[in-house]
Amino acid sequence: MSSDSIVLALVIFLHDLFTAIWVGGLITLGLTVLPAAKKMLAGAQTRQFMDAILQRQSVLVYISILGLVVTGAMQANRTPAFQGLFGLGNAYTTALTVKHILVAVMIVVALLRSLGLRRRSTSPSPFQEKLSIRLLFLNLLLGVAVLLLSGFMAALASA
Repeated sequence: MSSDSIVLALVIFLHDLFTAIWVGGLITLGLTVLPAAKKMLAGAQTRQFMDAILQRQSVLVYISILGLVVTGAMQANRTPAFQGLFGLGNAYTTALTVKHILVAVMIVVALLRSLGLRRRSTSPSPFQEKLSIRLLFLNLLLGVAVLLLSGFMAALASA
């Protein structure tokens, strides 16, 4: 195995790991932790518990976002079907463009949730709490869509 192959394998591994941390965290929070917290804890306790989790998870998400940008840039030209950033020349590049747009929206939503809604006030209004939960589920759905597009891209790259 050449050194280029080893580097590429490590870059792909890290890209997948950062994706698993971010999207897996969203799925875990939205489908297991939040419903369990709401069921087991009172309103203020739920908020404190979720804030503690989100504070720790935000660091992982920020590292993952940075890691995804770096590893994604390193992978950009590895597929012959790639026709440039934000191109629409073929199915692979179009899927990649849509994926990048969805990831950009996910980053904005993540920053809005962690920097805008959570840090603005120690006692968020019911509207802010509902908005934060809706944004969590929006990012969860966007993350699943990104994974689906990645699957299509892998199939298109090998075709």
